[in-house]
Amino acid sequence: MACLSPPQLQKFQEDGFLVLEGFLSADECAAMRQRIGEIVAEMNVPAHCRTEFSTQEEEQIRAQGSTDYFLSSGDKIRFFFEKGVFDQKVPCATGNFLVSPEKSINKIGHALHAHDPVFKCITHSPKMQGLVRSLGFQIPVVVQSMYIFKQPHFGGEGGVSRRMVRNPAGSVPGTSFLGSEPIRDNSLFVPAPVPRGSLVLIHGEVVHKSEQNLSDHSRQAYTFHIMEAAGTTWSPDNWLQPTAELPFPPLYT
Repeated sequence: MACLSPPQLQKFQEDGFLVLEGFLSADECAAMRQRIGEIVAEMNVPAHCRTEFSTQEEEQIRAQGSTDYFLSSGDKIRFFFEKGVFDQKVPCATGNFLVSPEKSINKIGHALHAHDPVFKCITHSPKMQGLVRSLGFQIPVVVQSMYIFKQPHFGGEGGVSRRMVRNPAGSVPGTSFLGSEPIRDNSLFVPAPVPRGSLVLIHGEVVHKSEQNLSDHSRQAYTFHIMEAAGTTWSPDNWLQPTAELPFPPLYT
């Protein structure tokens, strides 16, 4: 069991984030990289389902919010692409990537934790369960998971968005945002270097971002979100909703 020490717990409570270096072994990291490579190699996304992922509000609503491929991805493993990786001069057809397909993906989501054995094992590992218990969760459930590629040169910066909600059925676009993102002082952000194998805990209300990847290598990360199910209710207007086929699974029982 990988429980937080009292000083670590206090730091997380004060700062809202915590970097735990060496949480994942080299073998665990390699297993995820190998498995995601296999998933990408087997990728077959119809042209009409190719969705470019963005953290910018207008682009999000236009690209993701208007497609069933995105809105129904909460209980599936689906692919979302970087901006500018498709040849817009050529009619959509298989093979119209401007870069190799494995370099074109922004992220894979949103149910790796439920459908893939490698990521399910990582998510529900005893040390992950022990860590979450030490945070005081009673009935933690996994809401979504993503494998983020942070591609070289393509990989854009990601910030904390407003709250993305579903519009009434039949609306176009299918989603909208509540609230607005204020202008933030970049000097207030705290750099948090993350070596391979580290785990980063981030409280749901902590503003965080990742700058553009200017290196020649991808900076890959597996992320999943948990919420306390005891005494709470999932808002029915959140864009991601549990389904009969896949209710939000408990991290432990």
